[in-house]
Amino acid sequence: MLDEFKKFALKGNVVDLAIGVIIGAAFGRIVDSLVNDIIMPFIGALGGVDFSNYFIGLNTAVTAPTLVEAKKQGAVLAYGNFITIAVNFIIIAFVLFLVVKAINKLQKKEEPKAPAAKPEDVVLLAEIRDLLKQRQV
Repeated sequence: MLDEFKKFALKGNVVDLAIGVIIGAAFGRIVDSLVNDIIMPFIGALGGVDFSNYFIGLNTAVTAPTLVEAKKQGAVLAYGNFITIAVNFIIIAFVLFLVVKAINKLQKKEEPKAPAAKPEDVVLLAEIRDLLKQRQV
């Protein structure tokens, strides 16, 4: 059983998948940093808003102006975080679209290959068929 597992774990597809997951996680952190540290501050500066502090207190005890303090006072509906995450998703999806588009441009397009020559026996059978058709006419 150990040998069977070893063969499975060392197959090319499993190793490729593991490498893809690791690279994907690293790329995810890069994109998160791009969105949170570079793009979102510009969006906040343009609109003069900070999405993360948009919330609705779910009881009368919540009177704090910031989300962190409001959570200490009671239950809150933090819709600003949802807006931030939704905007992050849209930006990440767009960045990934651009990356895939760039990769597709960089890949060489394969030229269509000439059809493989027919085997000799198939060519001979086709000739025999054609000769038989000519005799019947």
